Amino acid sequence: MTARQAFTRSAPDDRRQSLIEATARCLAERGAAGVSVRTICAEAGVSPGLLRHYFAGVSDAIAETYRWTGQTIGDALEAAVTQAGSDPRARLLAYLTASFLPPIASPELLATYVAYWSLTRSDPAIAAVRAEVYGDFRLGLEALIAQYRPDVADPRLPSVALTALIDGLWLELSLGQAPFTPEEAGQLAEKWLDALLG
Repeated sequence: MTARQAFTRSAPDDRRQSLIEATARCLAERGAAGVSVRTICAEAGVSPGLLRHYFAGVSDAIAETYRWTGQTIGDALEAAVTQAGSDPRARLLAYLTASFLPPIASPELLATYVAYWSLTRSDPAIAAVRAEVYGDFRLGLEALIAQYRPDVADPRLPSVALTALIDGLWLELSLGQAPFTPEEAGQLAEKWLDALLG
């Protein structure tokens, strides 16, 4: 008698979402090279054939997982902005500094992003989602810059510069043992904001 893996039954949307979340965990734990239909389905606790019911293949599952990850980050950023109140400067700083705290600053999210980034040059679908996710972040930042400083004719370049700073500080914090605290990262972001926008 052989041991059989127990698979779970759930609603279609729940199954699809569980596959997306399982893909994110597999990417974080194994990297892009360690992700397959079998590993994703085993992580989700479903039959290996189920992935192809919801996705065209592993690449499609990874692309949708990337999109979901971007949305999850976007939701965390939006929550930070909402909590900051109505002051445009406070809202902009909240958007910038939310990346230095969980759930955005985390080793697991960084590991997942490293897997996404490793696929952007070889998989056009992943590259397209990367452009979409990055574009959404940058456009959100541009809108907050425009609210804070309506006199800035083109918020695109300040947004690019601030994004580069945020990405670098986020990377160091997510790797662990950064030579600065999340609060100090926030202070640096505020100083850079003032230097760029006056």
